Amino acid sequence: MKATYLTLVAILSVGLASSALAAGNAEAGKTKSATCAACHGVDGNSIAAMYPNLAGQHAQYLESAIKAYRDGQRSGGMSALMKPMVAKLSDQDAADLAAYFSQQTLKCHSEP
Repeated sequence: MKATYLTLVAILSVGLASSALAAGNAEAGKTKSATCAACHGVDGNSIAAMYPNLAGQHAQYLESAIKAYRDGQRSGGMSALMKPMVAKLSDQDAADLAAYFSQQTLKCHSEP
């Protein structure tokens, strides 16, 4: 009985943590995504190979990545470019952007 209780508590804890990360509003994220569009495309499909596609990525991953850039927890690569772009975003902004981009469809581009 005790093991079942502990398992239930663990499952609920993970679920609550996941829902806390995924509390974004996609419509608000669309409005906030104007700056992102310059590199990542209006719908999260980048036209330049050096910038990753955000469309269709998991919301939790995107939210965590935005916060990591903002908080200086990511270094190297594009962090020098990304940190100033996300420096003033709130946790809610990060969640909203993540919700928006996660709901977009990744477009496959054929080779010429």
